[in-house]
Amino acid sequence: MKLNFTKFLVLLLLITGYNANAQSKLINGFNATSARKQNDIETQFDHQLSSEHIGQTIKQLSARPHELGSANGKAVAQSILSSFKSYGWDAKIETYHVLFPTPKTRVLELTYPTGYTALLKEPALKEDATSGQEDQLPTYNAWSADGDVSAELVYVNFGLPDDYEKLDKLGISVKGKIVIARYGHSWRGIKPKVAQEHGAIGCIIYSDPKEDGYYQGDVYPKGAFKNEYGVQRGSVMDMVIYPGDPLTPNIGATQKAARIDRSEAKNLLKIPVLPISYHDAQPLLAAIDGPVAPDEWRGALPITYHIGPGNAKVHLKLEFNWNIVPAYDVVATIKGSQYPDEWIVRGNHHDAWVNGAGDPISGLAAELEEAKAIGVLVKNGYKPKRTLKYIAWDGEEPSLLGSTEWAEDHGAELQQKAVAYINSDGNGRGFLEAGGSHALTTLVNEVAKEVIDPQTKVSVYERKWASIVAKAPLKDRKELLSKNEISIEALGTGSDYSAFLQHLGVPSLNLGFGGEDAGGEYHSIYDSYDDYTRFKDPGFSYGVALSQTAGRVALRLADADVLPFDFRTLNKTIDTYVKELITLNSQLSENRAAENQLIKENIYKLVQDPQKPYKAPEQKEEVPKLDFAALQSSLTALATASNNLAEKLKNLPAHQVDAANKALYRAEQQLLLPNGLPRRQWYKHTLYAPGFYTGYGVKTLPGIREALEQGNWQEAQAQIIAASGSIAKLAAYLQQIGTGS
Repeated sequence: MKLNFTKFLVLLLLITGYNANAQSKLINGFNATSARKQNDIETQFDHQLSSEHIGQTIKQLSARPHELGSANGKAVAQSILSSFKSYGWDAKIETYHVLFPTPKTRVLELTYPTGYTALLKEPALKEDATSGQEDQLPTYNAWSADGDVSAELVYVNFGLPDDYEKLDKLGISVKGKIVIARYGHSWRGIKPKVAQEHGAIGCIIYSDPKEDGYYQGDVYPKGAFKNEYGVQRGSVMDMVIYPGDPLTPNIGATQKAARIDRSEAKNLLKIPVLPISYHDAQPLLAAIDGPVAPDEWRGALPITYHIGPGNAKVHLKLEFNWNIVPAYDVVATIKGSQYPDEWIVRGNHHDAWVNGAGDPISGLAAELEEAKAIGVLVKNGYKPKRTLKYIAWDGEEPSLLGSTEWAEDHGAELQQKAVAYINSDGNGRGFLEAGGSHALTTLVNEVAKEVIDPQTKVSVYERKWASIVAKAPLKDRKELLSKNEISIEALGTGSDYSAFLQHLGVPSLNLGFGGEDAGGEYHSIYDSYDDYTRFKDPGFSYGVALSQTAGRVALRLADADVLPFDFRTLNKTIDTYVKELITLNSQLSENRAAENQLIKENIYKLVQDPQKPYKAPEQKEEVPKLDFAALQSSLTALATASNNLAEKLKNLPAHQVDAANKALYRAEQQLLLPNGLPRRQWYKHTLYAPGFYTGYGVKTLPGIREALEQGNWQEAQAQIIAASGSIAKLAAYLQQIGTGS
């Protein structure tokens, strides 16, 4: 019998005996009196939220293209400033001066065996009112190098390290060639990075309809998915080295900041890179000859996919304006009544590649709605205990410029004062998506139980948890049912939390809704109000849900008697990561032994093409079993400390509360590595970093994990010691909280 989602959800609730009405209204971190007051404040807060007003904000702020450095971008910042002030906030614009390249020459031509000149243009549609505006930023990849190159074309699938291993086995080199890779399976900036490492002189990235087009569903404007002319703009800065202004690493890009020469910036590429549509990609791919691509390399275009090199030759010419432009961060403040030097920072960016109704204005509209509601509460007598800072960032799209420069500029102050940073970005219809500092897991779960999902009318917690259980393998469902908790995700990069969490060690969360809003508008001219109202969040009800979720997190952190950090959850999470690494080490060892056995027994010769000369591969170094004892010992200490702290906080003497709170929100800084991660010192967090070859995707315990994956056993062992030291430092730090010392 097929069980639909709603019936499945009801069954789960019956199994667990969940009864929303019977739930206690006590809140973690609040005494009974404070909790009653907080519940009343949150009820009043909800009454001030309007889906209609959120829709009006999205329409207004996405009415024109407004990229970083543009006149429209400045106008959007000033409009946001006016809104904050009208809501009763003390607001100002903090301006940074950042490098931002924009295109002046874009040429892509197939020169052999036939001629084709790429359109490099998205057409206006009558169904999309803003798609024909004249001041749109052209289709390009920011931080591509200038270049004028001609070469044979090689198809490299998704352009990831594994794809180049496949090319090596096929005897195909991309050295001196131009590669074409399809979007997907990693952040876009990894594709030219890996191509450059393998000697390519140019990189083209296209959207294949298999991942992003008609293979997924009807294309825009009939449906939500990418039409043949749609192009995904975006940054290709190697921001896994460091994000922000490439000329001012580690310092805020103020007007008088010392700047390095562009040639010294380690996060900038040396080859030209261009994104194109599948309309422009098809003639190029069809012209490639050479080996037929493996099954898993084939997209959905009506051609035979070949790898090359061979017939197909292309000419790629790109030139950019490398200008220093202003980035306008709009900073609004309501000063705390009791703890003005403890800050709750809430942020969402305002710049877009074009109109950006979904990315970022849908998230920004929710943040502004929270600010409006809090403003009404303040006018009616509400006084947050801690300072609220609501910020609209500029320059996020070109690699987190506005937030990174602000965080670097205010770094020392943030490490003293910032209780937490709460981020959002684009928002849509579907399930709660939450990631960040795992000591805030309990807070996220409590808030999620209070917010009602607009579609199912159960809490967003219930809907999310039921979907997790429904998708889990049968063998895991019993454990999930007994756990009855949403685990928040670890964060890599891709939005404005990076500088706070991974550079400064400020506890951070990234919140939003999605999963039922798929489409192909991302970073194109079709990310518009018309598209958003049809396919993303019709009625803007999930905008309200985001306001309720992020707003509650902000308000509870602002008003908590004892800040709701639970390091027991963090300890359990790290324990999971360590077990994963031990398993990975064992798997790598077993795989290497099996590979060497195949080489020893000459198995590869049996599958070699007899028409080609055979060269036996050399046996590889065995993978050592690393010593994880120090890491496991530090985890034992952290378990003891986090359990002891949880007990202390239940009955903390009043005279110790203020000191304990300060210690709680600064605890995550103990996990910062003094020298940062190998080869990218800007990233300092022991637990979370974007992957060196995944970009947005996170690597947990990254120093150890990436050394293992790259076969650097000596570095892996050294990183085990470094991580052990950070975790032990955190354990000792937690042990001191609440002792009065």
